[in-house]
Amino acid sequence: MPAFFVAGEAAAVDCRAYPTPGVDWSNCKKRLLMLDNSNFEGANLSGVDFSMTDLSRTNLKKSNFSKAMLVRASLAGSDATSASFERAEGYRSNLSGISASGASFVSAEMQRSNFSDADLTNVDFTKAELGRAIFYKAKLANTRFALVNLSRATFHNVDMNGPVDFTNAFLFLTRIEGVDLSKATGLEQDQIALACGDDRTQLPEGLKTPPSWPCEDE
Repeated sequence: MPAFFVAGEAAAVDCRAYPTPGVDWSNCKKRLLMLDNSNFEGANLSGVDFSMTDLSRTNLKKSNFSKAMLVRASLAGSDATSASFERAEGYRSNLSGISASGASFVSAEMQRSNFSDADLTNVDFTKAELGRAIFYKAKLANTRFALVNLSRATFHNVDMNGPVDFTNAFLFLTRIEGVDLSKATGLEQDQIALACGDDRTQLPEGLKTPPSWPCEDE
């Protein structure tokens, strides 16, 4: 029988259960499915294989995606407030327009993922792999990129309303043209020298624009 969420009770793992708040699908295979507009609030989705599954416009508040497989999955326009994506694998996943305030992507592997127009305030990306990720027009404030691989990631037109921590982040050819980094913390001169900026890039106090940027001809 399907296991339905009951307030105050832990749901048993049931891979055949319908998408419901609090459902436990931990370690289930849910590839190539259309689950858009579902309600997974508080669900245990740890270790689930959601490869190429559509989870767009879905309620993912406080859900647990730790170690989940999100390769080429779509979470576009979903509400993932306070959700956990720790150690998730999301190569080329679509998170455009996601509301992920307070979420954790610690040690997640999200290479080439799309975070355009996403609300990433108070999000923790510590030690994540975000090479070639796209943050176009994303909202960043109290966002943590400490020890993150951001090589060739794109930050064009981001809305940086509060401090963003780049301590020991790898910024090799990271696109920061026109980006206001004046509120960024943890940045060092050698990180800036590796990145790709222009005369519109604004740096934190104490850092200087390099004599040249490495991406001028790219």
